[in-house]
Amino acid sequence: MSTTHDTTLGSTPGGGTTPRVVLVTGASSGFGAMTVRALADAGHTVHAGMRDLAGRNRQAASDATAYAAEHVVDLRPVELDVVDQASVDAAVQRVVEDSGRIDVLVHNAGHMVLGPTEAFTPDQLAAAYDVNVLSTQRVNRAVLPHLRAQRDGLVVWVGSSSTRGGTPPYLAPYFAAKAGMDALAVSYAAELARFGVDTSMVAPGSFTVGTNHFANAGHAEDAAVAAAYEAEYAGLMDQVGERLAALAPDDQDPHAVAEAIVGLVATPKGSRPFRVHVDPADDGAEVVNAVGDRVRTEFYRRIGLEDLLSPAR
Repeated sequence: MSTTHDTTLGSTPGGGTTPRVVLVTGASSGFGAMTVRALADAGHTVHAGMRDLAGRNRQAASDATAYAAEHVVDLRPVELDVVDQASVDAAVQRVVEDSGRIDVLVHNAGHMVLGPTEAFTPDQLAAAYDVNVLSTQRVNRAVLPHLRAQRDGLVVWVGSSSTRGGTPPYLAPYFAAKAGMDALAVSYAAELARFGVDTSMVAPGSFTVGTNHFANAGHAEDAAVAAAYEAEYAGLMDQVGERLAALAPDDQDPHAVAEAIVGLVATPKGSRPFRVHVDPADDGAEVVNAVGDRVRTEFYRRIGLEDLLSPAR
C-alpha cells in the first residue's frame, strides 16, 4: 500500500473513502434502491441497474434521478435486464463509457416466489434460477474482464440467510436458487483472488417491513396441486409471514443491509469479511455459515491454496 494514497478499494490513509464507480443490479426497489442511495451518499458514482426504464420502472428511475439532484450525489439509472445478456452487455458498456471504469459490482437482483413446491412447474423453477443465479453469470461475464484487467475490484453478492438458517416451508424455489448463488459466489471468490479482485457476501434475513419481497412474490401455477396442499396446510403462508414478523424486533431496519454494503466498499481490500449477516430474526444462518467458512479456510490451507483466501495486492 502506498504511503501517500491507497490505490486499492476502500479507505484512504487520511480516513476518507476513495470514490468508486459502482454498478448495482436490481436497483429499482427494496434493498437495491436503498443501497444505491446509501452508496451515492457516501461519495461514490453509482449506476443503478433497472429494467424497462421507459415503462414499469419509469417512476423508480425518475425517483433516483430526483434523489441525485436533491442530495447533490452521483446516482445514475441505467437500463439493465439481468435475464437478457444483450441488455447486460449494453449496460456495462455504458457504465464504462460514462465513468471510465467499474470498481464495484453488487449482485442484488432477485425474485421471490411463494407456494407449495410441488405446485411449481419445472419451467417456473428454471425461471427462479434464471433470475437469482444465472443472472449473476451474465453480469459477471460482462464486468469481470474489466476488474481482472485492473487487477482490482470488489464483487458483493446479496444472498439470503435462508441458504443456511431456518427455512420455513413454501419458499423452496427461492431458497434453492439463493443457495445456488451462494455456492457460485464461494467458488468465484477463490478464482478471482489472484486477479486482485475481492469478494464479500451479504446475507439479509427475513425483513418483514420496508421491502416488497413478499408483496411482489410470484406464485405456483398449478392451482389444483396448490389447492390439495391448502386442504392440509390451510393458511400456512400467512402463518409463516406472521411468525417471521413476530421473531424480528420492532426496530428492524432494512437500510442496515445497504449500510453493510457501504461498509464493505469502504473497507480496504484484503480486510473485508467474507460474509456479513444482517438478520433481525436471527434464524441461525450465522452459526452454520461460520462452520462452513471455517472448514473452507482449513481445507484451502490443507491443499496448499491458502493464497486464494484473500485477494492479491
